[in-house]
Amino acid sequence: MFNDIKMFAGYAWGLKGYLRQTLTTEQCHQMIAYHLKTRDESFLRIMERGIYTNPRNPYYKLLKHARVEFPDVVRLVQQHGIEGTLIQLYEAGVYVNLNEFKGRRPIQRPGLEFPVRPQDFDNPLLAKHYEARSSGSRGVGTRIIIDLELLTHEAAYYHHFLDSFDLTARPIGTWRTLPPAHAGMKLVLRYAKLGKSVEKWFTQSKFSLSPGALKFALFTYHTVYASRIFGKPIPLPEYVPLEMAFKVAFWLATKKEDGTPAMLDTYASSGVRVCLAAKEKGLDISGTFFRFGGEPYTPAKAHVVAETGSRAVCHYSMAEIGNIGIACADPKELDDVHLLTDKVAVIQRTKLVSTSGLNVGALVYTTLLPSCPRLMLNVESDDYGVLEDRVCGCPIGELGFTRHLSQIRSYDKLTSEGMSFLGTELLRLLEEILPARFGGYPTDYQLVEEEDGGLPKVYIVVSPRVENLNEKAVVSVVYQVLQGYPGGNIMANVWQQAKTLRVVSREPYSTSSAKILPLHILKENNISKTAK
Repeated sequence: MFNDIKMFAGYAWGLKGYLRQTLTTEQCHQMIAYHLKTRDESFLRIMERGIYTNPRNPYYKLLKHARVEFPDVVRLVQQHGIEGTLIQLYEAGVYVNLNEFKGRRPIQRPGLEFPVRPQDFDNPLLAKHYEARSSGSRGVGTRIIIDLELLTHEAAYYHHFLDSFDLTARPIGTWRTLPPAHAGMKLVLRYAKLGKSVEKWFTQSKFSLSPGALKFALFTYHTVYASRIFGKPIPLPEYVPLEMAFKVAFWLATKKEDGTPAMLDTYASSGVRVCLAAKEKGLDISGTFFRFGGEPYTPAKAHVVAETGSRAVCHYSMAEIGNIGIACADPKELDDVHLLTDKVAVIQRTKLVSTSGLNVGALVYTTLLPSCPRLMLNVESDDYGVLEDRVCGCPIGELGFTRHLSQIRSYDKLTSEGMSFLGTELLRLLEEILPARFGGYPTDYQLVEEEDGGLPKVYIVVSPRVENLNEKAVVSVVYQVLQGYPGGNIMANVWQQAKTLRVVSREPYSTSSAKILPLHILKENNISKTAK
């Protein structure tokens, strides 16, 4: 409790200065230019002060085991640059996989093993203004410390994003969850720093007055009312559950009717629900600009958005460090983003994905800003994609962000009866193949994995909006699709023998932050009773 009070006092004091000073265009430009120019120095400063001065730091132990001292790192950076240095460190065993980073497994290297906790990777250089929690998309949510200095830096990205897509004059709304989930609060604070108020904050979650959640409700109310005192008003969140997406669609239709279509910031699946609600209610939301994040933005989702006469782009981020990529205004691919190379360094290493036998270019991250809540040194994200250097000509690229990332997917996979199904294959099955065959939309299908009586079960969850569903035909199509992938015929045979695959009619599960993921891992055995 003492730590909470101390942190809240620091946040309240820091928020006052944060809201009183609005970032100008020139300040946004200078901030990014400076950090791009000094990224080598920043990396070495973090290595020296954040890692090498702390013998208990996991990276310190890995570096010592690899016999890499700080002067060695300095020499490598001078000779090979940051990315070249990171590749050599990775090959020497200086890396952390996602399960290690989240404290699920001890770090194990030949001749070295030690336990780790998520907080072992907290950034000791951080001011620690407030505490949030990740959505737990891949498991239990993780505690994250947020620094207002980092939000200031990310506000500079958002200024250039608005400018690049000619969105500066548009009203802004968001449909994001409440603290302790951090995305919604971070979003409204970034725009407040630019002197631009978010007009509507719809939220998929309710305020809770339970002992564990009370501090987050107080934190949210304090932020809202302090913002009004300091002239940067943040709207009081309005509860709108997923099944009432039409309320968000109605607001967008009102903005369209007023002559200035809005920009809505939300998760991709929530945005699709808004578009479907607009179609069902006959609402005109054409011209709306959606900014998605938190989930893959796929052609199937883009098709639903386009049917309403709207447009969408996506950013790329990680809960532990915030924004990693900002949408490109001259994209080669649907999800093309500019990698924020002043903030992160990214290398790719070839990863063999279990029994599928597929090799992917796994993305490995290192933080370069001392205000990032977590220190990352060659942390594997379980994501992969296409990484390339390209001069695109859009305003964000002109800032110096010439490294692009696209076709971003997760190789976090469904594993059952010893078989694996890659994330990319899940998306194609659920968002394209099944809707085309049986009707419905990309957010109407989901695979759910649970353990039933000690045995793995996989359910195809289908929204009740898909009528007259032939459940045997759905299972048959899934098996047919499996046959087309490396190792899929083995998976199909094993699943058929074990009677692993079943169909359930219900709305797909959402995470605590209202994301609808293609694969949902069910922790409690509460679906089997309704399985067909």
